[in-house]
Amino acid sequence: MRNILLIARREYLEQIHGRAFMFSTVLVPLLIVALLGWAALTNRKAVTGKHVAIAADNAEIANRVRYEMLSDKDAKFTVELVAPATQEDIAALLKQVHDKAIDGLLSINTSSNGAVTATYTSLSSGGFANIGGLQNALNRGLIDERMIARGIKPAEADELLKRVSVETLQLNKEGETEQSKGSTPFYKAVLMAFLLSMPIMLYGLDMARAIIEEKNSRIFEVMLSITRADDLLAGKLVGVGAVGLTQIAIWMTAATLFLGSSLAASVLSGSLSIHFSLMEGLFFPVYFVLGFALFSTLFSGLAATCETSQDLQKFMPLAIIPLYLSMGILPVLLKDPNSVWAVAASLFPLTAPYVMLPRMGLEAVPLWQLAASIGLLILAIWATLWFSSRLYRVGILMYGKRATLPELVRWLRYS
Repeated sequence: MRNILLIARREYLEQIHGRAFMFSTVLVPLLIVALLGWAALTNRKAVTGKHVAIAADNAEIANRVRYEMLSDKDAKFTVELVAPATQEDIAALLKQVHDKAIDGLLSINTSSNGAVTATYTSLSSGGFANIGGLQNALNRGLIDERMIARGIKPAEADELLKRVSVETLQLNKEGETEQSKGSTPFYKAVLMAFLLSMPIMLYGLDMARAIIEEKNSRIFEVMLSITRADDLLAGKLVGVGAVGLTQIAIWMTAATLFLGSSLAASVLSGSLSIHFSLMEGLFFPVYFVLGFALFSTLFSGLAATCETSQDLQKFMPLAIIPLYLSMGILPVLLKDPNSVWAVAASLFPLTAPYVMLPRMGLEAVPLWQLAASIGLLILAIWATLWFSSRLYRVGILMYGKRATLPELVRWLRYS
């Protein structure tokens, strides 16, 4: 244990004092804040304040659509109306779109049998971010006009088409109803997956590269003269894992200070409000430690079989594919946290660290599934440690020989 702690202390201090740690610790929070601010600013500009022209051959329909567009107080449309519009009018409006005098042109055409077709023309391929609001205004305007044409007064038509908002509630684990979190779980799931995956992959792969560098510099031959290979591997895992926990603690502290500042109110404006429960706070470091131990142990053993960092690249899918699978399961998780795929991903050791915590934010996970997830992770770590330590013992002292599959099997037998 003394040797393990000495090696862990060496690895921890070496990583903490490195420029890469300081750079990533400071840069990542600043980058996240900058991206959030930029996204909020561009989204606000993309969705609101659009200047749109309506060209139609039916003035009644065009007026009702214009009325519905102006009724959308959030979109803040500026609407010009040309109805009935000739081909020359449409050509002139398209030129204004081309010259960026207006943002887009909505053309509404009515055929002889009463069928209505509409096109929206703008400089960008998608038109604008609030295209759904435009379609909604168009359809409501058409319904209004058809109801009025059948003798219903405009005020009555508006009353019949009055929107009804749906309040979403959620049952908690005590069986009581509470306000649904809306889209917040999605953002929280992505945030937790990011906070878990980045240190796990960053430090796990960094540890693997360090093993290759130390192997090439022959420093292992000196270190193995005073300690066993298993103690050396365990010390590295403890030291580098502590570095990852330190970085996450710094990020969490910075996030807490940022969310309590006035800057956060301007950046995170709107209904988005992310809160972490006590259970999520308790299990976050647990799943980080277990996930880091699993992936770093695996890559440490594989790194001992490599001569260069380029040789390590062929093992990269073992780290990337589980992360991609976890991100791919998030939409399924948000739709039904109790689906077979969501439960399987939260139990499978390679994806459990990335999936179980977001699932805990959506519902009360059964205790047996939580215990099974942690138990399977510990079992997978034990099996990976058995495999990697045997590769590690032989591989770190093996030079100039390609580690083929039969060769790896012989290493496992030797150790």
